[in-house]
Amino acid sequence: MNNKIVFGSYVPVKSILHRLDPRIKLIMCIVYVILIFFVNDWLTALWLLAALFLAIKLSNVALKQYWQGIKPLFLIILITVAFQILFSSGGKMYWHWGIMAITQDGLINSLIILYRFIIIITASTVLTATTQTFQIADALAWLMKPLKVVKVPVNQITLMLSIALRFVPTIMDETTKIMKAQRARGINFNSGNILTRIQHLVPILIPLFVNSFKRAEELATAMEARGYDPNAPRTHYRQLTWHTYDIWAALGLGIVIIGLLWIRIIF
Repeated sequence: MNNKIVFGSYVPVKSILHRLDPRIKLIMCIVYVILIFFVNDWLTALWLLAALFLAIKLSNVALKQYWQGIKPLFLIILITVAFQILFSSGGKMYWHWGIMAITQDGLINSLIILYRFIIIITASTVLTATTQTFQIADALAWLMKPLKVVKVPVNQITLMLSIALRFVPTIMDETTKIMKAQRARGINFNSGNILTRIQHLVPILIPLFVNSFKRAEELATAMEARGYDPNAPRTHYRQLTWHTYDIWAALGLGIVIIGLLWIRIIF
């Protein structure tokens, strides 16, 4: 097994989460992400964090692997948090220069955003690491089935989602290959100021976009050659079935919800 996973990659190991029905896993992930926005103090934050650590433990995938997969996105998270710190107002002011200022409310909001980013990305990674792409698409199609009444193209949406999740690890691997090729040509991505480092990204982004569009065109040609019809009724070789441990998982989700509400009301 690889020592690094990214969002969208599936880790084929044996665990309780791997055996769960993809529908209950998708519902649990969606509800968990919604609950994160109800966090209003450190007790509720610790409660949801403990639930996430339990899910990571049950996934039988090492926490270090999740961190290695999240680390490439950490720069984007830090930039977002920095903007929140420098351009928020309210509360006691600690530093001011031009349009930028560091205030008490800005620091608190930045910590909340940092917490939400990390927790949401990790929870989504737990879902994709324990559920295959086609299973997530099937679960989403089941969840969106009532929308077919109002003519929502459910099949097309789930197809786009499955393709996007499928190619996220491929694009990440291709980015690594391009960076190694550019380093072999003498580019140092860690040297210079911020503007210089941004300019160094151009030799990565251009071939990455070109290859992505080329791959999308080849995929569209292959689907057309095989007679794919987006409006045709879909059939499934693997049927989704509920088991006893799926009911226990739903009860566990209920305990997390009740615990969060109890902490908010009591404390």
